[in-house]
Amino acid sequence: MFNFVWGIFFMLAHFGLFLLCYRFFGKKGLYAWIGFATVIANIQVAKTIEMSIGTFGIVMTLGNTIYTSIYMSTDLLNEKFGQKAAKQAVWFGFFTLISSTILMQMTLGFVPQAEDFAHEPMKALFGFLPQVAAGSMCAYFVSQFLDVRVFSYLKKKFPVRNQFWIRINGSSLVSQLVDSLVFCSIAFYKIHSFDIWIQIFLTTYLLKLLISFLATPVLYWARNMKVSED
Repeated sequence: MFNFVWGIFFMLAHFGLFLLCYRFFGKKGLYAWIGFATVIANIQVAKTIEMSIGTFGIVMTLGNTIYTSIYMSTDLLNEKFGQKAAKQAVWFGFFTLISSTILMQMTLGFVPQAEDFAHEPMKALFGFLPQVAAGSMCAYFVSQFLDVRVFSYLKKKFPVRNQFWIRINGSSLVSQLVDSLVFCSIAFYKIHSFDIWIQIFLTTYLLKLLISFLATPVLYWARNMKVSED
């Protein structure tokens, strides 16, 4: 039960910091948040927890909330600054993801000194299997650009200001499905049986959808803020 209650505060902390970043730094803050979130998400995902309510519990990894906030950032950019700005942000996040992966793998390549204490913890956090890293990069690249396209399409079909929730959740419904499918298919290929694979896929997808739904009022709040557009 502690993890469930702490998880609520954990999610609120992510949403609150996201709003502060946008409030203080405007459009540039969203780009910065995406770069920051791509790195933090890949660190958080290394930790596995059990989320339980009463007798019901599921085993899950962290990282879903801050990963969802990347979609929040591109949706907000698309809404206020257009599709071009959202696509540029996706490219920026992808560059950050690749750069951090390359640099940390090179860091792990150094032979540690005899009294070094950081190598093994760093190896546990950043020494992911190539299969998992490939799954993460492919899922990000495909789903983020898809999210931008679907959001732009829905923006034309549902252009009314109060239909923002349709654009947010409609694009998430499609892009998060593709994201979960691509990641699970690559990262867990020949690692789990189909029964286990489908459980991981469904729980990952449904959790991301839930977080996206809960983030809707946060995005409404952000959209109404007066911020720098530079």
